[in-house]
Amino acid sequence: MELWPGAWTVLLLLFLLLLFLLPTLWFCNPSAKYFFKMAFYNGWILFLAVLAIPVCAVRGRNVENMKILRLMLLHIKYLYGIRVEVRGAHHFPPSQPYVVVSNHQSSLDLLGMMEVLPGRCVPIAKRELLWAGSAGLACWLAGVIFIDRKRTGDAINVMSEVAQTLLTQDVRVWVFPEGTRNHNGSMLPFKRGAFHLAVQAQVPIVPIVMSSYQDFYCKKERRFNSGRCQVRVLPPVPTEGLTPDDVPALADRVRHSMLTVFQEISTDGRGGGDYLKKPGEVAEAQL
Repeated sequence: MELWPGAWTVLLLLFLLLLFLLPTLWFCNPSAKYFFKMAFYNGWILFLAVLAIPVCAVRGRNVENMKILRLMLLHIKYLYGIRVEVRGAHHFPPSQPYVVVSNHQSSLDLLGMMEVLPGRCVPIAKRELLWAGSAGLACWLAGVIFIDRKRTGDAINVMSEVAQTLLTQDVRVWVFPEGTRNHNGSMLPFKRGAFHLAVQAQVPIVPIVMSSYQDFYCKKERRFNSGRCQVRVLPPVPTEGLTPDDVPALADRVRHSMLTVFQEISTDGRGGGDYLKKPGEVAEAQL
């Protein structure tokens, strides 16, 4: 069916109106700029995942595919003018399995993670990510470990399997022990699954702290500008000789050290400025 001549005129006018409105919203409406940036961020990751899938599929599901995802994602920080500064990378144990624990602020954590991700290290992610289109399939091919947080029994079984994988396949895992994204400028109490995992496998815990994003990103205020983030790798915490009874104290000790560093690097002109808040009183939860 052919369009009548007047329809082409209407389409042209709509196109010109769109070309006018988009730059206007970009420069005059901070909220619109925020949504545009986040939409592109998520859309670009999905597109890159489409490119990565056939390359990763050659190996099948393999932790080495994480190197491919990392290489494809490293450039995103430049698109958004975000400078990621890494300190303490020498603290990574050179040749043994370990559990990385990191604070979790937003989906932008991906930028800091890709900057410092060690070899043969995969994240533990919520199972919902598996159904996130091309990104879910790419993550599965890269060996990402999915758990259903709503089913505690299943999650514990997965963690037991991961403990065996750590030791038999020389794999490292990355866990966000807060369990969910935290936008309040502090750290939520830690769930203990990552610490049970490290104690069960008798492998070190490597804490990683990302400074607050509040000087350049705030979901509540719909603000997303260029800025700087510092990623600090802390000395590994040994777990040899510890038992499940030691896990609560271990989790509290690691969280305290991470929170201290978070407050330090988020107020030294390289992180969150004056946006930090005191930790809220939230009940401790276990995996």
